[in-house]
Amino acid sequence: MNKIALAGTTRTQVGTKYAAQLRRNKQVPCVLYGGEAPVHFSVDEAALRKLVFTPELNGVELDIDGKKTLALIQQKQFQPVTDRVIHVDFLQLDESKEAQALMSVRLKGQPIGVRNGGTLSQNMRKLRVKGLPAKLPSVLELDVTDLDLNQTIHVSDLNYDGITVMERANDVVVAVKTPKKQADTAATAEGAKSDATKAEAKPAAKK
Repeated sequence: MNKIALAGTTRTQVGTKYAAQLRRNKQVPCVLYGGEAPVHFSVDEAALRKLVFTPELNGVELDIDGKKTLALIQQKQFQPVTDRVIHVDFLQLDESKEAQALMSVRLKGQPIGVRNGGTLSQNMRKLRVKGLPAKLPSVLELDVTDLDLNQTIHVSDLNYDGITVMERANDVVVAVKTPKKQADTAATAEGAKSDATKAEAKPAAKK
């Protein structure tokens, strides 16, 4: 997991009025949870964007008025029209304890089934995982090179060192499907073959 430094300033006043004033000054109100008590602070909006608008998981080295803390972004809120970041919650990390995170799945390689005319379908683009902070990568890479037509990779098939995937074991992460037209053609051919077999097996009518 990459670590990105972020400087913050303690907020002594909280509430809607003061949050709006911060936003007008290009500052984002934030809260750090996980310690003895929540810490209210603000950060520069521009500095925060590189952390928020990325599919990668990054550890955040928060420096709030000189006090440094390792954290993860837990929740983020956006202005619905402008898509500006308007609030972020952080969770303090203990490097000796497992942390939970929602991580992006990045597929690697071209599946055999796709080269044979199939279609790749990624059902799960993010997975909830847990592990020690040092074990959490930026993204979860998944090699799909050997995936053939009509084959799937389930959550139970995943194996990452030091990481536990917390989704349901039977959930499908990725699959290679036969194109619909090709599947319909195969089904029609199979149906015709079955009808022909039945016709051959039917006894001749008595005269």
